[in-house]
Amino acid sequence: MSNALAIAGVTAVIKDLLDSGLIDQAVTDTLGAGVIVTALAPDAVPLDGKDATQINLFLHQVTPNAAWRNSALPSRDTAGNRISNPPLALDLHYLLTVYGRAELEAEVLLGYALQLLHETPVLSREAIRRALNPTVVNGAILPTIYKGLRGADLAEQVELLRITPAALSTEEMSRLWSALQAHYRPTIAFQVSVVLIESRKTARSPLPVLSRGETDPVSKRERGVLAFSGLTPPLPTLEAVIPAGRQPVAVPGGLVTLEGHHLDGVDRHVTLNLAAFQISRSVPVTQGGPNEVTFTVPNDLPVGLYRVELSVQRLDDSHARSTNQLPLALAPQPVLPPFSASRNGNVVTLVLDMAPPVRPGQTVSLILGEQEIAAEPVSVASTRLTFKIAAAPAAGSSLLARLRVDGFESPIIDRTATPVAYLDRRITLP
Repeated sequence: MSNALAIAGVTAVIKDLLDSGLIDQAVTDTLGAGVIVTALAPDAVPLDGKDATQINLFLHQVTPNAAWRNSALPSRDTAGNRISNPPLALDLHYLLTVYGRAELEAEVLLGYALQLLHETPVLSREAIRRALNPTVVNGAILPTIYKGLRGADLAEQVELLRITPAALSTEEMSRLWSALQAHYRPTIAFQVSVVLIESRKTARSPLPVLSRGETDPVSKRERGVLAFSGLTPPLPTLEAVIPAGRQPVAVPGGLVTLEGHHLDGVDRHVTLNLAAFQISRSVPVTQGGPNEVTFTVPNDLPVGLYRVELSVQRLDDSHARSTNQLPLALAPQPVLPPFSASRNGNVVTLVLDMAPPVRPGQTVSLILGEQEIAAEPVSVASTRLTFKIAAAPAAGSSLLARLRVDGFESPIIDRTATPVAYLDRRITLP
């Protein structure tokens, strides 16, 4: 594959093709004047002086190649590791413009240029190597940019470069030259396809496959790929995570039920993963059958959004399998009534115990009724928090209380009641 220098390398190769072709065709003898080939923007081409007779090559557009666009995907595995370097496939769109000092000179140059492109529909690898590694004669110094193009690896890419004429309408050509802010000259459009640019970054390469499944001890044949009929795979799979009381969140010490299929087996345990604190905790299953299992949330896990998975070894398997992962929100649980409550004028100070411990950096607030009160900061993990309520309601006021940690609120609604009602989570102010 070629590298990032390939685009400039293509322009250099076509420029060399035109330059060499004009010499071979003795165009100088026909025109009676020298001809140069440039690769400039049209507005940078001089229109007077000795260089007025010339052919200019201008790359005006680069587009993705449709045939190669979805090749070699994906480029990363589920862990984010690079596993391949898919090429960047591009089509290059050029304008070839001719300039002449006298009448008919532009037409002569245009004819020779069209003939050269027509006779060279494919750029050979040898032509590319020759153009990007020119022979320096008589001690001439090769421009720096051309020295760098030697490392483009353009001749080594898988696809050969094809030159295809492109038809631009009068309106398209007019808009293009208006955007270039240059005087129009006889112009043809063509496309070069395909340029493949590949990254040089290292990729993760998996080891070869030694066997396709377990080997049967009797037939000595590999099990092969598991195939099954129906839409339900014969593998342990989680479908729902249901905290106790049909709550949307779990609480420390609360029960959580995992629903799914093929959950029966031995050595069953649940793994709780919290990316925020890089926690991975294994919890044993308390009870359950093939379609559901139950476990108890530990009291010391911090509040957050966990990824839950079940590991189980079924009787017909030789090793344990892990299910898919589902989210589980763990919310705080306040201990009511408060540890202490005092009033100094209109300011009420509440000391409240809670589970699980709050870690430094977590955002904690107490919501009394509709008022939110931020907790005093903690420097170490703590289960006891202090809240100061300015302009507190009158003494004896009984208000519903909720704890909010990092956006997760303690349950406040009894979802098992019909109709639903508030839980008895109240704080009476002194």
